[in-house]
Amino acid sequence: MSNPFRTKRNAVEMGEVTACRACPRLVAWREAQASRVPRRHREAVRMHGFWARPVPAFGDPKAWLAVVGLAPAAQGGNRTGRMFTGDRSGDFLFAALHRAGLANQPSSEHRGDGLTLRGALVTAAARCAPPGNRPLKDELERCRGYLALDLCGLVNLRVVLALGAVAHHAVFEVLREGVNVPPDPCRFRHGREFRLEGGVWCVDSYHVSQQNTFTGRLTAGMFDAVLERCRSLAEV
Repeated sequence: MSNPFRTKRNAVEMGEVTACRACPRLVAWREAQASRVPRRHREAVRMHGFWARPVPAFGDPKAWLAVVGLAPAAQGGNRTGRMFTGDRSGDFLFAALHRAGLANQPSSEHRGDGLTLRGALVTAAARCAPPGNRPLKDELERCRGYLALDLCGLVNLRVVLALGAVAHHAVFEVLREGVNVPPDPCRFRHGREFRLEGGVWCVDSYHVSQQNTFTGRLTAGMFDAVLERCRSLAEV
């Protein structure tokens, strides 16, 4: 198998993700959240600070599985500085990764909590928290290079798990940056699988947002089945 993700961009061109200020709307929003901390998070902010910057990918640089989300939550990753950390979506995701043997613990509270991933890397289509959890098209385009560099850098990549339609679209937009890549074959659908160049697979899942998990649209059992299928496709 070979990694089908290619990009003409490089780290020097893109710059350090945590220093990016390319999208004025997102910069203003992410920084404003530091003055709107809910009571339940105030002690954590006092102890660990408020990140309010773009959030880098997190996980195993030798990962066979790349989990692609939408964007950091305003009082989740944007507060803690780590993907899916400090919010209910992260509680759901990392508990599932732990059950699947991909995380050393089921919780993700702050950057110094000892969490490590084995065989998995978590990234996102956008690195700044957007108003209403809805990044604009041009914001996603500016951020795409960081996703491309994350995916291109995984030499052991076997499966990309796209959480939601925005992540699904972002993955295939990265593919289009390469050479001899397929078009997006069809719309997002939970459980849908696509075999990419080099034998790498893309798998779709509903996002692990509260909107999905609290309503039962996505259950722990459903997500466990998706992760089990990812492992089966990877043959690891």
